[in-house]
Amino acid sequence: MNEQEFRTCSVTGLKVHLPAEKLIKANTITAVIFIAIGGLAALGAAFTRWPAFHILPAEWFYRVLTAHGLDMLIVWVIFFEVAALYIGSAVLLNSRLAAPTVGWISYFLMLGGAVLTNIMVLSGKADVLFTSYPPLMAHPFYYTGIILFAVGALIGVFLFFATLYKARKEKTYTAQSFPLVTFGLFAAAAIATTTLLHGAGIYIPTLLWSLGLTGMDPSAYRLVWWALGHASQQINVCAMISIWYLIGALSVGMKPINEKLCRTAFVLYILFINVASEHHLLVDPVFSNAHKIWNTGYIMHLAVLASMIHALAVPAGMEVALRKQGYTKGLFEWFKMAPWGNPAFSGAILSIFMFGFLGGITGVTFGTEQINITAHNTWRITGHFHGTVVGGTTMAFMAVTYYILPLIFRREVWAMKLAKIQPWLFGVGITLVSGGMMLAGAYGVPRRHWDIVNFGGSPFAFSWDPTVYMWIGVFGIGAILAALGGIAYVVVTLGTVMYGKKLA
Repeated sequence: MNEQEFRTCSVTGLKVHLPAEKLIKANTITAVIFIAIGGLAALGAAFTRWPAFHILPAEWFYRVLTAHGLDMLIVWVIFFEVAALYIGSAVLLNSRLAAPTVGWISYFLMLGGAVLTNIMVLSGKADVLFTSYPPLMAHPFYYTGIILFAVGALIGVFLFFATLYKARKEKTYTAQSFPLVTFGLFAAAAIATTTLLHGAGIYIPTLLWSLGLTGMDPSAYRLVWWALGHASQQINVCAMISIWYLIGALSVGMKPINEKLCRTAFVLYILFINVASEHHLLVDPVFSNAHKIWNTGYIMHLAVLASMIHALAVPAGMEVALRKQGYTKGLFEWFKMAPWGNPAFSGAILSIFMFGFLGGITGVTFGTEQINITAHNTWRITGHFHGTVVGGTTMAFMAVTYYILPLIFRREVWAMKLAKIQPWLFGVGITLVSGGMMLAGAYGVPRRHWDIVNFGGSPFAFSWDPTVYMWIGVFGIGAILAALGGIAYVVVTLGTVMYGKKLA
């Protein structure tokens, strides 16, 4: 091991491989840039769905909605997750990254694919939404961009596995097993492998179809595509929960009460969480009713069990750690005296709350065979996954950024006062967005329609219960607050990188 390739972190005492540090920085900054692009598209979509404004014509609404879905659900989170994989392998294990050159190949493939895909969408050559269901067809370069991105991400995942092997072989850490955070990221990487392979398995035939070389069965497309579309969010779940454990350790000195149980929960995710992908097909006549009930009523809940374990383990670990610091008066002094002024801690708590209550409970409910038939194509589903992917995953990634900036970028967080309110702006905003969508969707507001007032000039008149417009207003106010929170995150992150005080 060449010691000149490392620096020792003055806070954690960990060795940081300098080539890995550069890759972490590149992936993190790129992720932040794409969340800014996706957030701008989100504003366009929100102010169009809000009937009081309705600012975009139909073609541009579906265009920005496609960009929003891709950049937020895929590009932003996977760039950030690749950075997290390098932290979990090279940094937390005091190891060197197995092959930094391969890491840069991964990065540029992902960047090239993301840029190409965005160009196709914004130039009007891929108005197919995030799902891109046939018979809707995009320009071949759109599918090429997604394939490039998926291949690049898969290379990053394999580099993570190689670094784990190198760390184990070179005995760069003293524990008998990987740290819990690294183990959780391993679960995320394992799910990512199958997810990205499914993505390649469906987008390569779709590219050939767009070139006129093959046919395409829409039912087969949906079946395979959702092994990418939904399963990619299960990568996020494992990465998000790993970050909860990391923030708990860094902010209050948390240790899991029962680490073996927590590891078992991650294994349950690997084995069973992809089963939930099927709830997107419950309205299709592809499977029998018996199969649908078996899938959603029994098997899916083995993954729900894993979430319940983490939902108890993380707050309980924080409580025990804070009580050991002397906050033992009454039931909730530990909670009152927690480091709420730390934006990483407050962001993690908000992430836990939003993922659990807005996303998790509603996901289990909407994913059942009996309820899904009435909920699936309404705004309720959109509200659900804004609670999981945005309220849970994105909030957790934002929170851990406030540790990545000083520990990896070696910069003091710039505009700390703004950073302290950022999680609350974003968290309250997303809570209103998610709640407004689900409550409006309960009245039947459709999931994707551009114009719910006149339905694009449809001759069939329809009038909503006036309560619908109240809930859409709640959604709109939430979108404004969430956008302000997102802008604050981008400003603080990029401001810290450019202007933050250098740390030793």
